[in-house]
Amino acid sequence: MAVKTITIDMEAYEALARRKGPGESFSDVIKRQFRGGTGADLLRAAQRANISDETLDAVERQIKLRRRDRPRIPKL
Repeated sequence: MAVKTITIDMEAYEALARRKGPGESFSDVIKRQFRGGTGADLLRAAQRANISDETLDAVERQIKLRRRDRPRIPKL
């Protein structure tokens, strides 16, 4: 596997180090943080956070309402 060396400041290094789990590389952390998630990933995260089905249903209703009632920008 090809590798690339990058330079980051200490603040960025410490942020990566805080998110790094046992046995994880910094590359693993970066890929986990920046990968594109799926709906299934979001559902698993909601389940891990113990968000109730009622709350998820309420969020879905709000999303549908916002799609229907998009804000209008006044013409100047």
